[in-house]
Amino acid sequence: MNESSGIKLLGELAQGIRGRVVRINAQGSLRRRILTMGLVPGVEIIVQGRAPLGDPMEIVVRGFRLTLRKEEANGVAVEVF
Repeated sequence: MNESSGIKLLGELAQGIRGRVVRINAQGSLRRRILTMGLVPGVEIIVQGRAPLGDPMEIVVRGFRLTLRKEEANGVAVEVF
């Protein structure tokens, strides 16, 4: 599956990719933290950038910039536009 379509983990997406959250795969306190940050199913995101070594990554969600570790981002499934 290529990056321009389909469902991917948020942590796999490159800079500039847009998508919609479809599922939160994380469990327990990490799941609660992700949901509290506003990453809920249906919300649109844009990958704004990554640190030089790829971790953390910055996304835009609901007009706010949010920085996530790769472990956190891999708990979010995204439908890529």
